Amino acid sequence: MTVCSVASLAVAALAAPASAHVEVSADKAQAGATNVTVTFTGEAENANAGIKSERVVLPTGIAPADVSPGKLPSGWTFSPGTDGFTVGGKPLETGTDAVWSIKIAKLPDGLTRLSFKTLETYGDGKVSRWIEIQQPGQAEPGNPAPLLILKRAANAPPSPKAAASPKRSATPSATPSATPSTAAALPTDPVRSEPAASTGSSTWWIWVVVVALLVVGALLFLLRRRRTSAPPN
Repeated sequence: MTVCSVASLAVAALAAPASAHVEVSADKAQAGATNVTVTFTGEAENANAGIKSERVVLPTGIAPADVSPGKLPSGWTFSPGTDGFTVGGKPLETGTDAVWSIKIAKLPDGLTRLSFKTLETYGDGKVSRWIEIQQPGQAEPGNPAPLLILKRAANAPPSPKAAASPKRSATPSATPSATPSTAAALPTDPVRSEPAASTGSSTWWIWVVVVALLVVGALLFLLRRRRTSAPPN
């Protein structure tokens, strides 16, 4: 019984850090959106101290100058940096999640996955590094960076597959217009060639008959003439 209890506590201790995350959400989760409020929730995982600060590295496409503070925990301040910003101040009570927000002037137009690498520091100096980029279609890493998934921008160009489909649909429409003209041209040549072929094949035997009749007529004429000119017995 004691062994089982110890094993359970060990599993719980190992699982606790992995279960904590820094989550992120936005009131306008669409690429290219303007004046967006982005809210972070840092889950407390330290049983001995409260969260003291959150250091965030901004994703590509968002400049530090485009970010301003939103709602922060009491006593916390916002400090911009060269690649992001830091919010922090008096440590929160132990076990209390750090919930705070920022405002972004404009989200990138062509990106639908924004990762905010975050260093979470506690009052006792412990740092949780939520900096691993989550890849699409792959399992979540052990220390995932907060990931904001956006809809495509309203004016975004179609994907290559979508752009190719109209071309395929346009091809059949062009084919019928070409097909009738081709089909109409096909009977023309045979119609023109048939009379010439039938005329040549139907007139030669007429001339043979005419020549034969002339020969027969000439022979009959000669026979009658010989009978007429022959002396009587």
